[in-house]
Amino acid sequence: MRPHISAPLAALLSLTLVAACSEDADVSSDDTPIEREAAPENEGIYSFANACVTLDVAAAGTGRAAFLVATDGGEGFALDGVEDDALRLTMRATDLGTYLFYDEEERYLVVEDGAFLRRETISSDRTTLDDTYLPGVQWALEVSEEDATRFRLKHLKTGGYLTSEGLDADVANAAVVTLYPAEGCAEYPELTLDAEGEITKTTFEDGSVYGFADTHSHLFSNWGFGGGSIFHGAPFHPFGVPHALGDCTEFHGEMGRQDLFGYGFDKSDTVSELDMIGAFVSGETPEDYHRTDGWPTFSEWPSAHFLSTHQNQYYMWLKRAYYAGMRLVVNHATSNQVICDLVAGSEVQPVRYSCNDMVAVDRTIEETRKLERYIDAQNGGPGKGWFRVVESPEEARAVIEEGKLAVVLGIEVSNLFDCFLVPPGGGERCNEQQVLDNLQRYWDLGVRAIFPVHKFDNAFSAGDGHREIIELANFAMTGHFSNFTDDCPDIPTVFDKGDVAFANLNDPREDYFAEPPVDMSGFADDPITVLVGQAEYLMGGSLHGDYCQNAGLTELGEFLMVELMKRGFIVEIDHLPRRGYQRAFELLQEHDYPAAGTHGNNFRGALYELGGTSKFSFARCGDAENPGGRIEGLNRRLELIESAGGYPAEGFGFDLNGFAGAPGPRFGDNSVCATPQENPITYPFTSFDGAITFTEPRLGERTVDFNTEGMAHLGLVAELIEDVRRDGTPDEAIEPIFRSAEAYLRFWERSEARGAALRGE
Repeated sequence: MRPHISAPLAALLSLTLVAACSEDADVSSDDTPIEREAAPENEGIYSFANACVTLDVAAAGTGRAAFLVATDGGEGFALDGVEDDALRLTMRATDLGTYLFYDEEERYLVVEDGAFLRRETISSDRTTLDDTYLPGVQWALEVSEEDATRFRLKHLKTGGYLTSEGLDADVANAAVVTLYPAEGCAEYPELTLDAEGEITKTTFEDGSVYGFADTHSHLFSNWGFGGGSIFHGAPFHPFGVPHALGDCTEFHGEMGRQDLFGYGFDKSDTVSELDMIGAFVSGETPEDYHRTDGWPTFSEWPSAHFLSTHQNQYYMWLKRAYYAGMRLVVNHATSNQVICDLVAGSEVQPVRYSCNDMVAVDRTIEETRKLERYIDAQNGGPGKGWFRVVESPEEARAVIEEGKLAVVLGIEVSNLFDCFLVPPGGGERCNEQQVLDNLQRYWDLGVRAIFPVHKFDNAFSAGDGHREIIELANFAMTGHFSNFTDDCPDIPTVFDKGDVAFANLNDPREDYFAEPPVDMSGFADDPITVLVGQAEYLMGGSLHGDYCQNAGLTELGEFLMVELMKRGFIVEIDHLPRRGYQRAFELLQEHDYPAAGTHGNNFRGALYELGGTSKFSFARCGDAENPGGRIEGLNRRLELIESAGGYPAEGFGFDLNGFAGAPGPRFGDNSVCATPQENPITYPFTSFDGAITFTEPRLGERTVDFNTEGMAHLGLVAELIEDVRRDGTPDEAIEPIFRSAEAYLRFWERSEARGAALRGE
């Protein structure tokens, strides 16, 4: 049965079109097939990204063509014989070989319930929070079997092919579509790059690859936390920036007052955990939090330093960082089941699927591959984009030498492989075979970097020891009291240190796997009631001193560490608590295996002695009495690396979209500096290699001022580097940063070589 077509289209298509209608129309008054003029030259189905075209449609086997036009009322579209009236259409690639059509009046061509419509706006999975939602706006462009120089159009939602009479499920009836170059199209909405030039430098004279690494990133946090908008905004959307970075009112409420997690996190210095419980009870923050508008005004977000729950790695910002010299990024899939359960279970914000960490991991891996295809689609076809997912250091090296960005897949979640400390529903705890199966599965999916543990206790290790809200969240996740002691090993740590926020919640235990004393199994369904029921443990003040986790790696955690090494994984160790870190390092030394410290811990240089890598951060504020002093921390690290015989370079680890903040502003009311600052950024300026010119960055209608806003999104890493250069840092002192991609590849190569040796290969 053929799909229903709209009345306006049916009426027009029922007309007998004659050649006399237009000198430009190629039509006939009978059913005799006619020979057509050659189609305009093109480079195939992938070559029409952002092309401006008109199109005509010829019934299969006839050659009689009719142009696509607007109906008389303007609300639909139809086929007519008059080329002068043809709609000027921008073809926006939504994936490889698929497009939407956007006409000169900024309307989308949509098929809904058989009706052919022109719409000013369209819905999407983002606006509906429905994974299965597919609006009728996308078309697959395929080569016509009748004429290899022309095309056919398959409607993705219905599966029907465009014919001269509407849509038909039978490909044999597909019309022959001709695409003609045109002028006068509307520009499809997109953010500007604000950078000009050509990527030319790919290696140094000694053969090392050129570029800096971002060793710790979270491009797709929007697919964590249940995939709703607890974290708002995507690095891309098939329908472009209006859907990737739209207004967040629907999810965060008016003035952001339902963005409860963001409020509690960003204002943790002034808002207590008990105050936040009250906010969850009421369902909103006690005051206005942030303006919600996104594209095209972006009044307040993105603002990576100030607002943690909004996207700051949109693909155009990623591209600007790539233009600034970024050549390798490690994209860690992340999520947090407790945060998701708290927000969703309180019915403050919706989710689209399970809060489970590994569900988020799978979605992130899938979406990273989709982003690669999307960027390919915008650049002319498979393999032509600048964003390449890589699965080996050899592949990464080749990608960088080609002048593109190598993307490594990683995992950073608390419940890795669903190996809970306390399995939900009383299930069995993970065993070694489950670990092996999961390692193989995620290796096959392309994952190469793994954290054994993140914030909360799991079957591999105690959590990282982060305090305050994490203490409460770990209690909610496991039903165990906090397990902190002041009897701590002398191990440098990023998280496992300092005071304990909830004194009454702390009760160190000898047996890490003891039965939990409190039943928190109802937390996901009714988190506030469950937490309020345990209020006695939330009172009583804090414990002051240098506390650490009373547990570290478990037997299964040690097994995981060894198996990661045997397979050549990039082993991430900075979220291990002090005791876990100590044992992990013993295992690394025993197996002569390098590790990554991408939160910055290098174990007083011992990490480099194994061939490992870490990350650095510039000092944020300049000192007029000490020009170039903002890289002193980097220089100290380089000295440690050189003394260990390593390659003297180190990259960034911004942790953007990971609730880690970003470098703040040096000037203005929100300056993070205690002393007056000099040498603000001015425009234009050039990249470190001199090939790219950067102009003042814009966000739709908003101009971003790096000087007073800081690094609002990843694209402003160009300004961050230039800011340090203007502080009196000579380029030869900056160069090790641009050798950090090489340093990471050498670390990765050593990981794989040691893995092969441990396997006996």
